[in-house]
Amino acid sequence: MGAIGTFLLLVIFGAAIGFALNRHGRGWLGRQVTAATGAGDVTYALVGIAGSFMGFHIAAILGLLSPLLMYLVAVAGAALTVWLWRG
Repeated sequence: MGAIGTFLLLVIFGAAIGFALNRHGRGWLGRQVTAATGAGDVTYALVGIAGSFMGFHIAAILGLLSPLLMYLVAVAGAALTVWLWRG
């Protein structure tokens, strides 16, 4: 897959993880607090995208040459980044 395809996949993975953890990763009260502070779906999607890029590049630094493994580390990076960002 080329650079544009990888870029698009990382954006899709990160945004999907961000949306999922915002919608289903916390209870009703947590969503209400999040809405009151202004951190909504777009913010979570952007944090997830940043995490997927970090995970992908960390996999490249570690020398994981399998594209599937690199994408799995990207998904894990997105989930970890959003989880840590939420506090």
